[in-house]
Amino acid sequence: MFRRTKILATLGPATDDPKVLDKIIEAGVDVVRINFSHGTAEEHLSRAEKLRSRARAFGRQVGVLADLQGPKIRIERFRDGPIELGEGDEFTFDAGLANGDGDQSKVGISYKELVDDVKRGDNLLVDDGRLVFWVDHVEDKEIVCRVVVGGKLSDRKGINLQGGGLSAAALSEKDKNDIKTAAEMGADYLAVSFPVCADDIHLARKLFREAGGHGGLVAKIERAEALNCIEEIIEASDVIMIARGDLGVEIGDAALPPIQKRLISLGRTMNRVVITATQMMESMIENQIPTRAEVFDVANAVLDGTDAVMLSAETAAGKFPAKAIIAMDRICREAEKQRQASQSDHRIHTEFKYIDEAIAMSTMYTANHLKVKAIVALTESGSTTLWMSRIGSGIPIFAFTGHVDTRRKVTLYRGVVPVSFDITTTDHAELNREVVDELKRRGSVRDGDLVVITKGDLAGVMGGTNAMKIVKVGDLIEPDFDE
Repeated sequence: MFRRTKILATLGPATDDPKVLDKIIEAGVDVVRINFSHGTAEEHLSRAEKLRSRARAFGRQVGVLADLQGPKIRIERFRDGPIELGEGDEFTFDAGLANGDGDQSKVGISYKELVDDVKRGDNLLVDDGRLVFWVDHVEDKEIVCRVVVGGKLSDRKGINLQGGGLSAAALSEKDKNDIKTAAEMGADYLAVSFPVCADDIHLARKLFREAGGHGGLVAKIERAEALNCIEEIIEASDVIMIARGDLGVEIGDAALPPIQKRLISLGRTMNRVVITATQMMESMIENQIPTRAEVFDVANAVLDGTDAVMLSAETAAGKFPAKAIIAMDRICREAEKQRQASQSDHRIHTEFKYIDEAIAMSTMYTANHLKVKAIVALTESGSTTLWMSRIGSGIPIFAFTGHVDTRRKVTLYRGVVPVSFDITTTDHAELNREVVDELKRRGSVRDGDLVVITKGDLAGVMGGTNAMKIVKVGDLIEPDFDE
């Protein structure tokens, strides 16, 4: 059975072993994430190069997503290792304390301006919300707190302000340098952490293009205030990632499920790709099978229409990277069997702006009502397949293109399969035969199957798709009516 939902896997120390890298490619990973929060530029470039080399060896197209660290606000290090805090303890976050001088009563902070962003009554959440601190008062460079939820606290844990409102810019100086590295590696997608407005995405895109990058922009939705202008952020982006860790900490865990469903629906309505991320199968960092709750989590995201589901530490640092992908693959396939995962009323009552968009929507309506076996888009930019992928369907969409950048881009689109294909003839009937022959070679169709092919009159022109052809495999393919 063809899996439509795409799987992202984060590369890291656990995947540096060539044998492990081969196993995750064999397991079916579609896109890899390179996390710029850890490691050096040289390590990132090496991982991207090795991944693409091994993917080529397997005859696979695997995309690369470069994930910027963003203004991650963290505590500094403790002098004598982790501490244990109890409810009611007084504890201070001290912007003036040197890194490595933390003790039982205080610790330094990496973001010195935090003292200007908080006031009495605020709640600071540390280590993904595992510890909660109530701000008693702010004095000079010190934020004096009372522990509301205690526990073990160790070096370099992240800090969130409940409800949002931190003033840190989305792009740090480190991020701006990392954008150059992402461009150098030819990243297919660049993920921007903690954006609060569309301008954050526009700036990242500008810097990425100036550095020579051509990939799409991913807005990671993880700040509470981003939800106040979410449509503008989505419009500025090519992809949104529902980054549930920091977002859940800021808005509260109970508010997260309906927000996730809304963001998936909104992203698809606005013709943007959606990634659902964070702790999807976290137990598989240590265990060989997921929990039942994790199975439900992945399945529900698929049923809601997410384009992709993502693994983080499960593959970057876990004991069983390939098994995590295999388990996620199995869950996605089973969820996709459900009727609600392959139905859609997307844009039934709206007008189309472009001819190629109208062809894409017409194709999906026709294919879903004619028991078509495969859909082929002869595409330059991949836009036709993006529009097609917004419609719920169990039919594979093949992006036939001669552009490697386009093949890498569509690895993230739900239900879309990249195929390397160069147009060598101006004869439309011959071109149709070549397309069908490629599908037969892949074992995707056989005699008697129906195939829908979309293309443009002028090969090599982006946005030029203006025709849809229905052919039956095994029949004599007649010339298009314009010949």
